[in-house]
Amino acid sequence: MRSHNSSSFPFLPIFLPLFLSFILSTLPPSTASSSSSNLIQETCKNCSDTDPNLSYDFCKASLESLPEGRRSSDLRQLGLVSIRLTKNNVTSTGHFIKKLLRKDNSKKKKLDPYVKACLSDCMELYTDAVSTVKVAAKDYKAKRYDDANIGLSSVMDAATTCEDGFKERHETEARVVSPLTKRNHDTFQLTAISLSIINMLR
Repeated sequence: MRSHNSSSFPFLPIFLPLFLSFILSTLPPSTASSSSSNLIQETCKNCSDTDPNLSYDFCKASLESLPEGRRSSDLRQLGLVSIRLTKNNVTSTGHFIKKLLRKDNSKKKKLDPYVKACLSDCMELYTDAVSTVKVAAKDYKAKRYDDANIGLSSVMDAATTCEDGFKERHETEARVVSPLTKRNHDTFQLTAISLSIINMLR
């Protein structure tokens, strides 16, 4: 019996890639994204169950906001994503505070002196927090979880201290509204996620 070779089917090299593409397009999507989604949901449920101050919805939305989060295949990768989110938020908040203080210097209508003093304190807190998060990320990658825990806890404390500063005005004076409430809340929540994941890994 005569064997067939590629010369017997001159159109094979042309149609084979098209055929394979069609077959691949009919296959179900990869389970990788589904697995990552399940990992995020399970992680956020564990985090919110162990920490009543942590919102499950916030946790899920945050971890899914970065491509790295949606691609994470294990808890350790997800922890690194949460620390990256914390760093991004802390850095962004520092820039925002600087912008508020810069506007105060350029406008005729000045900030309330108490608010300005609070913002200056927060600027110092968040400047230190940026450096602290970077070190915490290195500790986390090196599996020095205790050190990473200490660093991230101090970042959480910085957000709380910043927000509390706006509430400490004397009772006889008009109360002020913090322009950083949401940002401080996000910093607190993001660090809470990181700390919860670290506790799971330890």
